[in-house]
Amino acid sequence: MDPLQPCPTSIPFPTSVETAMASAMEEEERKKWIEMKREEYRVLKENSRFSLPWGKRLPAVASLSFVAGMALGLSHGSQTTGLRFRAENAHRLPTTPTGWYLYHKSKNYNMALGGVKEGFKMGAKVSFWTTAFFSVEEIFDRYRGTKDFVNTVIASLSVAGGFSLWNRFPVTTAARTAKSGLAIGLAYGLAQDAIGAARGRRPGYVDFILRGGRRKAAIEKNEMA
Repeated sequence: MDPLQPCPTSIPFPTSVETAMASAMEEEERKKWIEMKREEYRVLKENSRFSLPWGKRLPAVASLSFVAGMALGLSHGSQTTGLRFRAENAHRLPTTPTGWYLYHKSKNYNMALGGVKEGFKMGAKVSFWTTAFFSVEEIFDRYRGTKDFVNTVIASLSVAGGFSLWNRFPVTTAARTAKSGLAIGLAYGLAQDAIGAARGRRPGYVDFILRGGRRKAAIEKNEMA
């Protein structure tokens, strides 16, 4: 074979113009994909409670409730431990300045330790029940296909019932807990609906009422015709 003769199977390399066109097309596709994802996230954020998607709302709620519960437990636990320490050592109070120094030092140590223990316990409890509430609410949001105060009330009553069973409350206390859960769920759910409506997410029952009004108006119009 003549080395000067071109190989029939040689592959033509792309020119600089073709490479630039391919890069431009890839860049355009990437921009379209980014815009599509942004639009999907915007719609998801608009249709989510408090404009927070479930994947962001749950960790935020769990963290904030744990911090709040830990603060309450820290305060309550330290006070309770301090009172217990005083009661346990009331019969052997110190009589010297050194003894009082060691007494208060030991008391402060026990108060700090008791507060930290109670803080972690209370934070875990509050975080657990708060997460359960929001989880049940999200389950009914997806099951019913709408986000309104009905799902919030169901979630609050479910958590109130579970809390009563867990603590083995008597019937009267369980009924009082359920009543409180109903009031809190109703107020919180209506507040969420108001905020959602202000941001453009109309609750499902509003559409139902408007749809019923349109149907009634159409029937009356047909009867008059």
